[in-house]
Amino acid sequence: MDLLHTLPNFLIYLAVAVGLFGLFTSLYIRLTPYSEIRLIRQGNLSAATALVGTLLGFALPLASAIANSVSLLDMLLWGLIAMLVQALVYLGISRLVPELKQGIANDTLAHGVFLGGCSLSFGLLNAACVVY
Repeated sequence: MDLLHTLPNFLIYLAVAVGLFGLFTSLYIRLTPYSEIRLIRQGNLSAATALVGTLLGFALPLASAIANSVSLLDMLLWGLIAMLVQALVYLGISRLVPELKQGIANDTLAHGVFLGGCSLSFGLLNAACVVY
């Protein structure tokens, strides 16, 4: 029995998923008005919480797209939609809580938890919607 006959597909999907994850991370940290990586290096828990929630909020629908897609192109399309949803979540929350930028920069944990939690929640909803 050849148990590894699907290994090439696994590697292709994994490479595309890692690429999408890297692209999303790069675009997201450019979208926000503060430098998450610099803040995290300084020990800012608010920035770390917000970013981790957002990354999970993207990874969940991406994982759902991988599990439910009928092709690599299909998975790629749903991954791009997940990116858009997370960007819109950030833009919506930053309008709802205008002091979010300053709060995260000042390590106000409530702001980081709120943004990360909202991002994760929308990611779960987004993941559940990726069905066929």
